[in-house]
Amino acid sequence: MIMSAEKHVRIMAMERGWVVELFLLIGCLLVVGLDLGRPGNAFGSEVVDRIVAIVNDDIITLSQLNRSVKPWLVNIKKMGYAQEKERQMVFKAREEILQRLINEKLTDQEIERSKVSVAEKEIDAQIERIKKVRFLTEEELRETLERQGVTLENYRERLKKDILRVKLVNLEVKSKIVITNEDIKAYYDKHKEEYTGKRKYHLRNIIKRVPVNAADEFKKEIRLKMEEVLKKLEAGQPFETLARTYSDSPIAAEGGDLGVFSPDQLSSEIREAIIGKGIGEFTSILDTEQGFQIFYIQNIIRSKDKPLEEVSAAIQEKITREIMDTKFEAWIGSLREQSHIKIIR
Repeated sequence: MIMSAEKHVRIMAMERGWVVELFLLIGCLLVVGLDLGRPGNAFGSEVVDRIVAIVNDDIITLSQLNRSVKPWLVNIKKMGYAQEKERQMVFKAREEILQRLINEKLTDQEIERSKVSVAEKEIDAQIERIKKVRFLTEEELRETLERQGVTLENYRERLKKDILRVKLVNLEVKSKIVITNEDIKAYYDKHKEEYTGKRKYHLRNIIKRVPVNAADEFKKEIRLKMEEVLKKLEAGQPFETLARTYSDSPIAAEGGDLGVFSPDQLSSEIREAIIGKGIGEFTSILDTEQGFQIFYIQNIIRSKDKPLEEVSAAIQEKITREIMDTKFEAWIGSLREQSHIKIIR
């Protein structure tokens, strides 16, 4: 009796105990799409996919990698990088996503070993949460998924995997983290500025733009025009009126209303210029990258202090996340060290 090629390879690999060889040989047959009866090909085969990584007893195929990379490629294209920079970004994205897929395979293998499970009602509850957060009906969710080429059944399977992974990480990592009241108090004291009342500034501006590479003489002329505006402000003329008349900003018609900003949202130059000024005051002329600007403090909004009792739960969650990030990296690193991982270029 003639033994099939696949069976022969399987026995050969089993006898030697080479799981890797099994995947390299049989895995290639699986992804090549072997069809000995197909005409038009001397060897009766057509390459449709290939293996890009072996993770213990599992494989990652090129098609799986491409599906995961696709959304990133769309975003990278939108950024308008130069061709060489775009190529580097795409290469980096593929490398990072391949490593993420390897970590997911390792996690899935641990799920099988740990016997972690998820009930259908847990998936139902997660879908209901998603619909509630995104204000979607059942029909709208299905339509959204269809536009992405995903069925609800596929989506449920993806959610199941996500829930299983979260459960495993909670079991292996989160359950071993203990946060005491002393830890929370120490964090609160160390990050006091996050929980004390913060100031936010409602700002307006007047801007005279300076063209890139403008001659010094031309720049000086624009500066003189801005100084005339500053004199009018000092004489008591309303900021909004002057903004509408003299500002080059697209929001000039709105009196140069920029909106509300916290100090850390502003450049150091602007931040230093407005700190210490009160409502109704304005800065001197600032020479910024956008041009010459004057800023006006329309209002100052101060939030109230948050006592420890009010933010204790949030701090505990924040500390837990920070520790989990570190411990997860250590845990997944340990799994990788104990596993056979082969990347096939």
